[in-house]
Amino acid sequence: MLLEVKKKHTNSAPLVSIITPLYNAESFIEQTLKSVQAQSYSHWEHIIIDDVSTDGSAAIISSHAAKDGRISLHTNSENQGAAFSRNHATQIAKGDYIAFLDSDDLWHPEKLATQIAFMQARDCAVSFTSYLHMDEAGNPLNKRIKALPKLSYKRQHSNNYIGNLTGVYHVPSIGKIMAPNIRKRQDWALWLSAIEKSGKPALGIQEDLAWYRIRANSISANKVKLVQYNFRFYRAFLGYSWLKSVGWLLRFFWEYFIVRPKHIETW
Repeated sequence: MLLEVKKKHTNSAPLVSIITPLYNAESFIEQTLKSVQAQSYSHWEHIIIDDVSTDGSAAIISSHAAKDGRISLHTNSENQGAAFSRNHATQIAKGDYIAFLDSDDLWHPEKLATQIAFMQARDCAVSFTSYLHMDEAGNPLNKRIKALPKLSYKRQHSNNYIGNLTGVYHVPSIGKIMAPNIRKRQDWALWLSAIEKSGKPALGIQEDLAWYRIRANSISANKVKLVQYNFRFYRAFLGYSWLKSVGWLLRFFWEYFIVRPKHIETW
């Protein structure tokens, strides 16, 4: 059962800025938009950054934006990547809270209402939720990623425990967080920085409030490439020596293969 919340429908509620980087997602973006528009928490702005798509994605968004002023479309001058697009949106965001939703993922209708009420009640600066996996066609994969009740900086340092589509942070408490402009793991870096700036653990909500789409041939599905990106996270983003980066990569393997599966349910 979802947390009991008082639904917010007026502009007296905090504004939530929802950030979506977009590149050639015409097969999915309308579903993503509709999952945002279906939110019971209505005081949001949806900032979509088109990274020079070559399909019909931008036209779909423009059609929705013409009917809903909370949706805005911005286009990069050239293809820059997801990190650049998220940072561009963060710079222009006006919300008290910032949330992220990729162009092929979906939210539960009570996602924002539940999460904002949870954060306000607990004076929480960073929160995240459990979520479910679905395949490229939107069919359930019977897999749940359970949110840790509390996530410290140290724990996040060894593995990314925050699904980016579930994370929310409070701007007045920690400021706006910019992700490093790296090909992959920029979300890991962002949430690690957010927890560090908050000075306290991020809090997890156990309810399944989002659906993550597993797409064929995605970077996330290529485990060999992910090893390379994880190493670069420690080496380039955190600035560790080669030897220290290898040590933390080994720690990452332990966390990823031994510890983290305890927080994943399949059926």
